[in-house]
Amino acid sequence: MQLRYNYRAYPNASHRAAPASAFGCARVVWNDCLRARKDGRVYVAKVGELRIRWSRPLPAAPSSLTVVKDSAGRYFASFVVETDVDHLPQTGTEVGIDLGLSTFAVLSDGTKISSPRFLRRAEKKVKRLQQSLSRKATGSRNRAKARIKVARQYAKVADRRRDWRHKTSTQIIRDNQAVYVEDLAVHALGRTRLAKSVHDAGWSAFVDMLEYKAARRGRRFGKIGRIEPTSQVCSSCRDRDGPKPLHVREWTCPECGADHDREGNAAINTLAAGRADRRNASWSVGETGARASGPRDEAGRSGRTDQGRVKSSSLDSGSDQLIRA
Repeated sequence: MQLRYNYRAYPNASHRAAPASAFGCARVVWNDCLRARKDGRVYVAKVGELRIRWSRPLPAAPSSLTVVKDSAGRYFASFVVETDVDHLPQTGTEVGIDLGLSTFAVLSDGTKISSPRFLRRAEKKVKRLQQSLSRKATGSRNRAKARIKVARQYAKVADRRRDWRHKTSTQIIRDNQAVYVEDLAVHALGRTRLAKSVHDAGWSAFVDMLEYKAARRGRRFGKIGRIEPTSQVCSSCRDRDGPKPLHVREWTCPECGADHDREGNAAINTLAAGRADRRNASWSVGETGARASGPRDEAGRSGRTDQGRVKSSSLDSGSDQLIRA
């Protein structure tokens, strides 16, 4: 499995000029000029020695290095390493997860995870900075400074959200042998009036973290079909009561009289559907396990940036190219 580790880099003025020109053109970089140093610096060909904040040690020798500049003007050195599956001790618990907005996630064991709403909490400050940006003259230095302030505030929100996702997903994978979630239509929900809340929740990135961490730790991960009526079926007697409006958070089964919390009932049904899919797969092709490639960026960063990237891969292959994003 390949994982990507990001570290904050601090190039000086001369260092920044070299990547800036490389972002706009392609040129050859010799990989043997890329090497990690015991003094906390990394030497990049035609750039120089970059000071790196080593927040954690690399688990293995890197196979590639990518220098990334984000919209907030921050630089990152991103390493790709090859790792083996590190199995966690077996547990006897399995869990189904129902994702939502009012409550970020409800687990089939009754655990509720509150939604942190990082963007909503920072909305006032973001709005004030955006208003300040709009008052600046186009093309002026003050406008450029104001744009950086807005980008940095959004970066803080994204960093907090990413850190919370990692901690929450890691805890779920550690505690459970199998994890099942519903395959949500996030893109469709992102075009509704709930778009801001949907994007603030970040369900897709959270599910991706669960998937690759399950594969890395020897856990089972499964997605059930999005057409599965998890909110319509009674988890006690399996009677299907039909669709319910979003404002209905609790309901009573007309068949058996069981009282249900909407999210809790859906989480239990998700677990049951995931187990059923697993049994069907086991009968047809033999016992299957979670199989997923590692994320392109372990810290959650997307594969592209607004500003561009300098990339050098296959350190033992002799040479490669710097490419424009």
